[in-house]
Amino acid sequence: QVQLVESGGGLVQPGGSLRLSCAASGIVFSSYGMGWYRQAPGKQRELVALITRYSTTGYADSVKGRFTISRDNAKSTVYLQMNSLKPEDTAVYYCNANRGGVTTWGQGTQVTVSS
Repeated sequence: QVQLVESGGGLVQPGGSLRLSCAASGIVFSSYGMGWYRQAPGKQRELVALITRYSTTGYADSVKGRFTISRDNAKSTVYLQMNSLKPEDTAVYYCNANRGGVTTWGQGTQVTVSS
C-alpha cells in the first residue's frame, strides 16, 4: 500500500523559512517522480515544485529562487525548503508521487505565513 506522509508545516512570519518533508512507503521510491503542490482557500491546487527520478527539478514562477526541492532516495523522502516566505504562500501543501501516470497524494500539511 502506497503511503505519503507530509510533515514540517506550521506558522511562520513573513521572510521566514520552513522545510517540508514527505516520507514515502510501499513504493520503489527511486523510480518515482515526486512533486509538491499547494491549495489555498478558494483556489485550485497548483504545482509548486517537482523532481524527476533523475533529480531534474522544476518550479512554479512564483517560488523560483525561494524554494528548493530535493530527494533522498535512501530515506524515501522528498523535501521542500522554503525561504523568504510570503503571506501568499499560505496554503495546504501536498506531496505527490507519480509513475507511469499513476498518482498518489499525501494528506497535506498546513503552512501559514503571517505576522
